[in-house]
Amino acid sequence: MKNNFLLLLIFLSGFFFSQEYKPDILGNGFEQKTLNFPNDYEGKVTATIIRKKAESPTHKAVLYIHGFNDYFFQAEMAEKFNEKGFDFYALDLRKYGRSYLPHQTFNNVRNLDEYNAEIDEALKIIAAENHNRILLAGHSTGGLITTRYMKYHTGNPNITGLWVNSPFYDFNMGFLAKKIGVPIISGLGKYYPDTKIGGGFSTFYGESLHKDFKGEWNYDLKLKPNANGKVNFGFIRAIHRAQKDIRNAELKVPVLVMHSEKSGYPKVWNEEVTSTDIILNVKDIHKNAENFKGNVTIIPVKGGIHDLVLSKKPVREKVYDELFSWLQKIDF
Repeated sequence: MKNNFLLLLIFLSGFFFSQEYKPDILGNGFEQKTLNFPNDYEGKVTATIIRKKAESPTHKAVLYIHGFNDYFFQAEMAEKFNEKGFDFYALDLRKYGRSYLPHQTFNNVRNLDEYNAEIDEALKIIAAENHNRILLAGHSTGGLITTRYMKYHTGNPNITGLWVNSPFYDFNMGFLAKKIGVPIISGLGKYYPDTKIGGGFSTFYGESLHKDFKGEWNYDLKLKPNANGKVNFGFIRAIHRAQKDIRNAELKVPVLVMHSEKSGYPKVWNEEVTSTDIILNVKDIHKNAENFKGNVTIIPVKGGIHDLVLSKKPVREKVYDELFSWLQKIDF
């Protein structure tokens, strides 16, 4: 009996210890903890919540979700929110960044609903840490994920706004590829989810960001490589179905959609790489955002790149000015 009691104490202490934050790879006050979920078709699944708290106690928080071929490393963005009185939280989704496990395929999901588990859990954690005004935020694929999440999750009173940064609302392809090729691959993805196809991005974008090439940012190139390699048919299907699902969505909270003023299609390195969105077609973003029902603000950003907060300093300062001005207008 005594041995069983000791084993129970050890188990419980291990459980509670595992729920504590530990220092994050970003240092400088960033913390992280691992979230565990039931196994999926590849085995064990985890996600990671990262936080950086403001200097003074606050009831306001932001939960940020990264894009494709990405993870959270945008420390400057977190610090900007801290300065404005927000506690900052981010998720590294399952099979990305800090959450990637050796037996997994990067970004391999078959339905974006799979991410609901970590978003739900993160929101519970943020609420339990004394926050009742939460801005949900997402970049690129994270913008698609958060938009779709808000279409269906209307019952959480703590979420009081949505900010999306260059959301992945459509594939950046020619007419035939978009209207015929993607639907065919999406259909095949139901039966052959693990079949792979090229991701289609040049290395220019990554090279424009990282300090080891032509950029100013430092991040782990193993977690965010310049060339994104191949993706599964199942992932294409998940994205395609989600994009169709958000068409004309009714969104119950104020929404800010931001994107570059212009898309670029450089064949060689030139100024377009560092002053336009060379990943998505901004016209697709704008068109889809215009069709949302609700309190939606759309702001194009001159000189912005795909991840607006990684643009040149004068541009990203404009991004933050517009963002925090909008938050004031909605009384956040």
